[in-house]
Amino acid sequence: MVKLNNFGSYVAEFLGTFALVFIGAGAVLVNALTGGAVGLVGIALAHGLVLMAMIYALGHFSGGHYNPAVTISMLVSKSITVSKAVAYIISQLLGAAFAGFLLFIMFPVATSSQLYGFPTTLSFGFGVLVEAVLTFFLVLTIYGVAVDNKSPKGFHGLAIGLVLTFDILMGGTQTGAAMNPARAFGPALASGVWAPQLIYWIGPIIGAILAAVVYTYILMDKDAKVDKKK
Repeated sequence: MVKLNNFGSYVAEFLGTFALVFIGAGAVLVNALTGGAVGLVGIALAHGLVLMAMIYALGHFSGGHYNPAVTISMLVSKSITVSKAVAYIISQLLGAAFAGFLLFIMFPVATSSQLYGFPTTLSFGFGVLVEAVLTFFLVLTIYGVAVDNKSPKGFHGLAIGLVLTFDILMGGTQTGAAMNPARAFGPALASGVWAPQLIYWIGPIIGAILAAVVYTYILMDKDAKVDKKK
């Protein structure tokens, strides 16, 4: 049963995911509308900087997941309860949807495909593989700098923002580098363009689970685990 005293953490997940999708998808959209003025580097920096800022601003309320794949990885490592994980994912998807619809309202001249911002045709196997590998790096970094209590203190937001940035620099032109089901879901819902939405769920979830298993059960010392079922 979802506890009402966790409401602040759900709001934080909503706001953090809203910011990530609004700024990230907004950068992609503005880049399309301006004929490439933002560029891949600008898009990557927009995603990385907003994630870093939201982790520092709101992460102490919820852990700063802002991503259903990250939440599922925490469930695999038994760092969050099932009920709280479900509430987190719902909050994340709602935040992403609000961001998508706000962009739709703000930029009515944009086409549906520009708002969606991801390839409308993409090889399923290739897409899942790229998204899984990119998300593996993202979640492995999260465990290394934010979950493991032996990690250096104070740099987790910077490290996580940077891994999102370099992942997009590599994969942005290939799959769009979502690494986050909510990041793909919000613009898809607002634009009505869903293909190939399933890639952005399966790939990130596979990569996140693999990272959680590798770090928690192979790399991490048993006495270094934190944030147990808050």
